[in-house]
Amino acid sequence: MSRRALAAALALTVLTMGSPAVASSGPSGHIRVDQVGFDTTEVKHAYLMTGATAPGARFSVIDRRGREVLRGTAGRDLGSWNTAYPHVYDLDLSRLRKPGSYRIKSGSIVSPEFAIAPSADPAAKALTFFNGQRDGARATRRPSHLNDRAAEVYDWPVFTGDDTDQIKGELTKIGGPVDVEGGWFDAGDYLKFTHILAYTDTMLWAAVRDGGGDRRLRAEAGHGLKHLDKMWDEESKTLYIQVGIGAGNAEGTFVGDHDVWRLPEADDGDTAEGHRYIRNRPVFRAADPGQPISPNLAGRTAAAFGLAAQVEPSRSRARALLEKGASVYAMAKTADVGRLVTSLPWAFYPESAWRDDMELGGAELALAALRLGDSRAGEWVAQSAHWAGEYLRHEAGGDTLNLYDVSALGHADLVRAMRRSGASGTAVSQRDLLGDLRAQLEVGARRAAQDPFRAGARYDQFDSVPHAFGLAATSRLYRAVSGDRAYDAFGTQQRGWVFGANAWGVSFMQGVGGNSIQCPHYQIANLTGRPATGAVVNGPNSASLFDDGLGGHFEEMTKCPADGVDRYESFTGRGSRFVDDVRSWQASEPADDFAAIALYALTLMSRD
Repeated sequence: MSRRALAAALALTVLTMGSPAVASSGPSGHIRVDQVGFDTTEVKHAYLMTGATAPGARFSVIDRRGREVLRGTAGRDLGSWNTAYPHVYDLDLSRLRKPGSYRIKSGSIVSPEFAIAPSADPAAKALTFFNGQRDGARATRRPSHLNDRAAEVYDWPVFTGDDTDQIKGELTKIGGPVDVEGGWFDAGDYLKFTHILAYTDTMLWAAVRDGGGDRRLRAEAGHGLKHLDKMWDEESKTLYIQVGIGAGNAEGTFVGDHDVWRLPEADDGDTAEGHRYIRNRPVFRAADPGQPISPNLAGRTAAAFGLAAQVEPSRSRARALLEKGASVYAMAKTADVGRLVTSLPWAFYPESAWRDDMELGGAELALAALRLGDSRAGEWVAQSAHWAGEYLRHEAGGDTLNLYDVSALGHADLVRAMRRSGASGTAVSQRDLLGDLRAQLEVGARRAAQDPFRAGARYDQFDSVPHAFGLAATSRLYRAVSGDRAYDAFGTQQRGWVFGANAWGVSFMQGVGGNSIQCPHYQIANLTGRPATGAVVNGPNSASLFDDGLGGHFEEMTKCPADGVDRYESFTGRGSRFVDDVRSWQASEPADDFAAIALYALTLMSRD
C-alpha cells in the first residue's frame, strides 16, 4: 500500500450500515456538496467552510435512517473565501459507493442531501426547459408570435452608442415577408438569434449522437433544426440572424422586447401605442442575398446541419441536410472578416473568434459525408484541419468550450474524422488537436487548484456556469479521443460546483438539487408562478455589477423573493456575487446556450 493510500485509509473509515450516528462538537459554518450526487466510482468531494480554523475536523455521512455509513476527518485548508469564511476544508467521500441518499455532518453542521448513483436525470430537466422555450405554433403553453410567419425584413438599425441597444431614429424596411415562426426564445426575453440557435442545436444534435439518441431529445433538436432551416434561405443564399429588437428608439416612437414584461402569447394582439414591433417583429439578415456570411455563423450553422445528417435515419433526408450545411459553409467570409456578426447590437453577444466555428463546421460535414459515402469528405477534413491550424495560431489559449469557443468539440470531431478517413498530411495532426484539448483543460485545472471550491471557471465575470459545464464536457471529449482519464475528477468537480459545491450552496439549474435557484429573471415563470424547471442561469458574476443595486420592478413583475432579502449576501467573495432575485439578470437569467452546454456535458457524463 502506498503512503498516500495508507494515509487515506487511516483518515477515513467506512462503517457498517448498522452503526448509529455519533454526535460530536465541531466548527460553525456550512457544508457544500453536489446536491445531485455522484456515480459509484467517481471521485467525490464536499467542502466545509468555516469562520474559524478547524484542522482535522471530524465529519460523518449518514443515510436517510440516520445511520452513520462513513466517518473521516477534514483534509487540508484549501484557502479563504471571504472575511466571514476564511477557511474551506476538503471532505473526501470517495470511498462511499453504496447507492442511496445521504447527508454529511460535522458537529452541528448538516449538508443538503445528495445521492450515490442518483436516479434524478438533470439532462432530462434541461430538455424540459427547452420545451418551455418553444415559440410559434408548437409552443407548449399557448401559441405565440404567429405573426412571425409573415415578418418584414429591415436594414440594420443604428444605435445611440456602442454599449446600448437603444435605437437611433426609425427602422428601414428592405424586404419580406419571410416565415421565421417557431424556434426557441433566446433567454428570459423573447428575441431569437441564429447565432444562439445554431450553437444550441449543435449541442443538442451532438448529445443525440453521443448519448444514444433519446427520442425526446431528438424531437427537441428537430424543433430547433426546423427553425434553423427557415433562417437559412438556401435559394437566395440569405441567412437571417435575428427576430425582434431589444429596446425601442431614443425618440420614443416605438418600444422593444426588453421594455415590456409580459407573456409571449400576448404579443400578436398587442395594439398599444408604440408596440408595433412587439406585434409584428422585424427580421434582420447577416448580409445581402448571395453575399459572403460572417464565418462564425456559417461554420456553426453548417455544424448543426452536419450533425443532424450524421444521425438522421433516412439517408435521403440525411443527404438533403448535408447539402444545406455544405451550402451555408461555402458562403463563409474568411477574408477581410472585420467584426463578426452575432446580434443587433453586437454587444449582446460580442464574439471575436471564428476559426473554431469553421473547424467545427468542416468536421461535422466530413463525418456526415463519411457516413453517407460522399466523396467530399476528404475535402472537408482538409478544410477543417486548415481552420484548426489557424485557430491554434491565432485564437488558442483565450477561452474554453462555451458559446464563444467551440474548438473543443471541433478538435474532438476532427480527430474522429481524420481517423475514419485515414487522412494524412493535414495542416494539423491528431497530436496537435489532443494537445490543445489538454491545454484547455489545464487552463481550468490550474485555476481550480487555486480555488477553495475547485472551480475551473472564472466566477467574477459573465457565463461562469456555462464555462464550468464546458470544462466538464471537455474532460469527457478529451477522454473519448485520447483514452486518458486524467481529467475525469476535474470534470466531476466542475459539475459539482454548478450543483451546489460552491460558496453559495446553490444549484444553478432550477429544480435540480435541494437548494436550486428560486427567482430566475424569466418572464414566463415569474408571471405564471410555475418554476422554470431545467433552466440554467449565468451564476455568480462580478460584484461590481451590483454596485448600483438591482433597480426597480416592472409594474407587472411579481416580486421574488417576496421580502426582497438577499439571502446570499454574506457569501460574496473573491470579487464575485450571486443574487437570487428576479431583477438580477446579471446572475439569475437563464439562456438557451447555458442549458445546451449543460445538457451536452451531462449527457457525456451519464455514459461514464
